[in-house]
Amino acid sequence: MKRTKVIDALKSTAYGSDICVKGWVRSKRGSKGIFFIALNDGSTIKSMQIVGEDTNFDEETIKRITTGACLSVVGKLVESPAAGQASEIQAAEIEILGDCDNTYPLQKKGASMEFLRSVAHLRPRTNLFGAILRIRHNMAMAIHTYFHEHGYFYFHTPLITASDCEGAGNMFQVTTKNLYDLKKDEQGKIIYDDDFFGEQTSLTVSGQLEGDLGETGLGAIYTFGPTFRAENSNTPRHLAEFWMIEPEVAFLDQEELMDLEEDFIKYCVRWALEKCKDDLEFINNNKFITPNQDLIPRLESVLKDEFVRLPYTEGIRILQEAKKNGKKFEFPCEWGDDLASEHERYLVEEHFKKPVIMTDYPRSFKSFYMKQNTPVDAASPDGASVGYKGAVAPGPTMQGTDVLFPSIGEIIGGSVREESLDKLMAEINRREMDTTHLWWYLDTRKYGSCPHAGFGLGFERLILFVTGMQNIRDVIPFPRTPKNAEF
Repeated sequence: MKRTKVIDALKSTAYGSDICVKGWVRSKRGSKGIFFIALNDGSTIKSMQIVGEDTNFDEETIKRITTGACLSVVGKLVESPAAGQASEIQAAEIEILGDCDNTYPLQKKGASMEFLRSVAHLRPRTNLFGAILRIRHNMAMAIHTYFHEHGYFYFHTPLITASDCEGAGNMFQVTTKNLYDLKKDEQGKIIYDDDFFGEQTSLTVSGQLEGDLGETGLGAIYTFGPTFRAENSNTPRHLAEFWMIEPEVAFLDQEELMDLEEDFIKYCVRWALEKCKDDLEFINNNKFITPNQDLIPRLESVLKDEFVRLPYTEGIRILQEAKKNGKKFEFPCEWGDDLASEHERYLVEEHFKKPVIMTDYPRSFKSFYMKQNTPVDAASPDGASVGYKGAVAPGPTMQGTDVLFPSIGEIIGGSVREESLDKLMAEINRREMDTTHLWWYLDTRKYGSCPHAGFGLGFERLILFVTGMQNIRDVIPFPRTPKNAEF
């Protein structure tokens, strides 16, 4: 008999008909010669209840039906007398496709997130991680659908690169060289002439610079793929391998970029609420997973409110005013400081109580490719800047547009890009950057340059917000962090 997925069996009203379902045992209990199995195949958070009479099955088969075992069940679909479920299956045949050893670590009792990370090869079978992974799938579909519907082209950028987009230097090297016999020059530097690519290469930290090239030919592109950062960080917000979404759009100014960021993220949240209702309700109802928060109302609030658009200079004023009124911050918040997560969350969660798009950051800690705001004194490029809506900053600022979210902090980092070769080179020279591997990027400013803008969204941070999970390691199937690449 052809298999029916549990999600479809639960929706069926063909009572009295024979049906075949296959899946894994979530739980089994017995009472007065009858046993009850909760069978789940991953298609939905809900399990199908299988009811069997002891007299219809041999004792050995019943004994082998344990939590984690894989079964094929044929029986009659009937209306269920039990509360909370419309139907169940009266089992006629049960075939055990895969026995489960009694050392199976995922028993019905609760398990900590730390323990589940230690059995990452099994945790997709839990209700919690099944819900998270289905939500993750749906968010990926939302992203592709949004950009497709808005005329963007999916652009594949390389994972192996000779350039460092962010200038951070924390990259994983890619080489075929014998690490036990490295050739070096007179200065002790490694010679890469005999390496696979003939030069030093690494795993990419971002596809943005290559995405910039695609935008000049296609008008509007987006990348969606894995990126890598070799930062020795063990915080709940960082991974060494994570996925990024990076659109680059021609002829987009700062105001339009903020419109895009807000519309895009609201689309993704709306998609989750509409298509992941059962999984979100399961997570929301398990307060040991999402303590002290109402997940679904928090998601709904994102759709109701317009995002605040806040110049960095004004944000600093608000933070300093809060300090004067007794608010304690661990890190300083003077003009020119890169805001810490505590500052971002204060603005979002306590002051405005809604998402914030912060704009016009100081040049000192933003990337070289961002467009600089017009100085107040045109003769002094290091003088004060006029930022968004005329806000005057005491120093030069860039047209950044970072989206700050409750519980997360920065979820999107974006900016208008500098299209002028002269201005871009002036900033590169000011930072004393090596442009050896950026010649192709600079070329685009010589050949028909255009105003353009874009942003980067960390996919796992979006999943963190949508699911309410507390640690980024719990929203990706197999997290890569310092000293952890086991699975």
